[in-house]
Amino acid sequence: MAGVGVVSLVCIGAALFVGSTMQAVVGLGIGLAAAPVITLLEPDLMPGLLIMLALLLPCFTLVRDHDDIDWAGLNWSLPARVVGTGVGVWVVAHFSHRQLGIVVGVAVLLAVLVTWRVVTVPVNHGTLSAAGFIGGITGTATSIGGPPFALLYQHRPAQQVRTTMAVYFLIGALLSLVGLLVAGDLTLHQLRVAVVLVPALLLGVVVGGPLRRWLPVDAVRPALLVLSAASAVVLLARSLWP
Repeated sequence: MAGVGVVSLVCIGAALFVGSTMQAVVGLGIGLAAAPVITLLEPDLMPGLLIMLALLLPCFTLVRDHDDIDWAGLNWSLPARVVGTGVGVWVVAHFSHRQLGIVVGVAVLLAVLVTWRVVTVPVNHGTLSAAGFIGGITGTATSIGGPPFALLYQHRPAQQVRTTMAVYFLIGALLSLVGLLVAGDLTLHQLRVAVVLVPALLLGVVVGGPLRRWLPVDAVRPALLVLSAASAVVLLARSLWP
């Protein structure tokens, strides 16, 4: 494809496969695994490419599972996400590729730290709104908006976590795409590459479904976090010392 080398496509596709597989198992992961790789190899594709692809994953989840959604929590987090999306669009419009690489790298490392340190945070109107606002900023600027929300729901039943986060990701991605489109930061080139990479995403969904039934989440999460942190460190090093 014009503008994107074969090696880059293969590496990005592999990262998307890993991320979508992990998201099918634990509820999040595509942004953590793929954002550093895409930003490192093809910064022009970020964040639009990953947000477009991430929009598809919640659809597969909600087709299979659409019960136990915590609409009360979403009613507080999603309005705050609208405000955070505006800030995220401003970041994308005003930051250079190098600066965005630093933002993505730091966001991934913070997300890994927060996810690894199983901190108990009370679920109330204030924390739900804060998670939505922060997720709107990071989800739009870096395509990684799930960890603040996942942190709140980590002790909820797995079914509720998957379905509630699927709705959160679906509406959040739509908000981010609309904001980026209005700001002129969503390109036809990103859409074309996204279409080419859809099979990698679908393969991860197909593989992740059976894995979810027999693979312990506790065995998957550390591997994903280590991989994500390593990618983020490489991206930070490349961005700070080009």
